[in-house]
Amino acid sequence: MTQARIGIIGGSGLYQMEGVEITEEKEVATPFGEPSDRVHLGRLAGRDVAFLPRHGRGHTTPPHQINYRANIYALKTLGVETIISISAVGSMREDIHPGDLVIVDQFVDRTKVRHQTFFEDGIAVHVGFAHPVCDRLRQGLASAARQIGATVHDGGTYVCIEGPMFSSKAESNIYRQWGVDVIGMTNYTEAKLAREAEICYATIALATDYDCWHETEEHVDVAGVIKILQENVSKAQMTIREVLPKLDDGDGCSCRSSLEHAILTPRNQIADDVKNRLKPIVGKYLA
Repeated sequence: MTQARIGIIGGSGLYQMEGVEITEEKEVATPFGEPSDRVHLGRLAGRDVAFLPRHGRGHTTPPHQINYRANIYALKTLGVETIISISAVGSMREDIHPGDLVIVDQFVDRTKVRHQTFFEDGIAVHVGFAHPVCDRLRQGLASAARQIGATVHDGGTYVCIEGPMFSSKAESNIYRQWGVDVIGMTNYTEAKLAREAEICYATIALATDYDCWHETEEHVDVAGVIKILQENVSKAQMTIREVLPKLDDGDGCSCRSSLEHAILTPRNQIADDVKNRLKPIVGKYLA
């Protein structure tokens, strides 16, 4: 099976960019259902890369219906050890302007209906999540973004709401009181599952608007988001091309051993069907 150590989750603009050589489109079956789309395997900047459109081609899947477990599981089975995520966010700070990039390092979860763990129905696992993104990867992305001349904010807290509706003004003001930096609908769930899968994860958050808290700017709407997002896609593309040749393999990174002391259920109490279902993720600890 064709494999890639680096996965990129984002829109179609990322696997159609200049310099990408797509060699295969892979349908990956998972115990958790179908991923958002076929995984596009190819080469970029001398690296084998797996691209996955988060919302499917044509943006047909809203954030609360994305099969996050299937997406992360599919990338894991293809050999992915590092995920770079690209997503649009609203700015919750005056100094994070539409068009800026934020390399977030913390999350607050406000989702309600999502599957957020691989570990249920016969296995209990408690993974540490104090530092939810891979700091090694985050620093690499921040440096690459600076190199390409983008306005980049190194670190920040991302509040993840359920969507698909944008937040009310009251909610937006409450989140600002909490001290969050950006607001989005997808990345927390990805980060949590990536940590359970022992995959290094970091995100490039593309600020497109000021949500609805700002007194002098227009409130967020789809047309405005799309306009700024299209302008920001080129910055994300350049950042990825800049960082890929400089990424090490991450051997020894703590993200790659997050399950080592996290499995609470005695091994002899874990059913064979559970072991088989989760083999790509936890198999090395259950052998």
